[in-house]
Amino acid sequence: MYKNSKLLITGGTGSFGNAVLNKFLDSDISEIRILSRDEKKQHDMRVTYNNPKIKFFIGDVRDIDSIRSAINGVDYIFHAAALKQVPSCEFFPVEAVKTNVLGTDNVLSVAVANNVKKVICLSTDKAVYPINAMGVSKAMMEKVLVAKSRTSDSTLICGTRYGNVMASRGSVIPHFYDQIKSGNDITVTDPNMTRFMMTLDDAVNLVLFAFENGNSGDIFVQKSPSTTIGELAIAMKKIYNSSVVIKNIGIRHAEKMHETLLSKEERLVSEELENYFRIPADNRDLNYNKYFFEGKESKNLEEYNSYNTHRLSESDLINLLASIGYK
Repeated sequence: MYKNSKLLITGGTGSFGNAVLNKFLDSDISEIRILSRDEKKQHDMRVTYNNPKIKFFIGDVRDIDSIRSAINGVDYIFHAAALKQVPSCEFFPVEAVKTNVLGTDNVLSVAVANNVKKVICLSTDKAVYPINAMGVSKAMMEKVLVAKSRTSDSTLICGTRYGNVMASRGSVIPHFYDQIKSGNDITVTDPNMTRFMMTLDDAVNLVLFAFENGNSGDIFVQKSPSTTIGELAIAMKKIYNSSVVIKNIGIRHAEKMHETLLSKEERLVSEELENYFRIPADNRDLNYNKYFFEGKESKNLEEYNSYNTHRLSESDLINLLASIGYK
């Protein structure tokens, strides 16, 4: 599948882009293209990898013209470019729309026009029952990919949805680590708040699974364990034998107590695989009889969230943290 092919990663200078590079550099892929706005991060990657297989393109998914040269001749795309920080999107929601919604539409339009074989779009648990601007913009991004998939005969478009990636840029684990190492209090919003625990390798493997098994319009979700933020802080203290105080500061603006990866409505129609859920596209047409006079029998299924998924024990959590370098 990969031999002599060209792969483009939008937003490729982030944690995910670097992880995919490490996965594919020794494969039969002939060229990996990185499209991003950040010339400094591109320079750092160029120096770090020093590999002629990697090509760098300065551009912005908001600017459709800057995408065209990067996509020309590409076989596959992993679309990771996004505004991801919840507070930033709350204060600048239109910017989130420009990047996450319109930027995705630009990438998919150019991909279809250039007969790209497959595009995988990366989404987030915050797109399910969204309460903040970032989640709303990602929910709309998913609607864009499903709508595009209905009319893109030569380009297969599907998506993945996952929770916060452990120790990724801006996440809570490196924040707790910095607080412990500096001897400051660990600031916890609410100790009973739950979050999915997913490693960067898990995120990459989910995208690869979607890449190899997806039908157009599918969205894939990985079954993931969770922990409470309080248990995470306690585990971090134990790892580093720290005596710092855990301080509860209260839930921040636009923050959920529990994250949801699969809505109740999606779970009714999803296919449950061994390690994943597949949410097929709703490919009904605009015949309104199907909305007003037809339906399906409902089932009593719960949403799939960080509260009702498998909860990690303290030892399992400590081992998982050790596997990503916190030990």
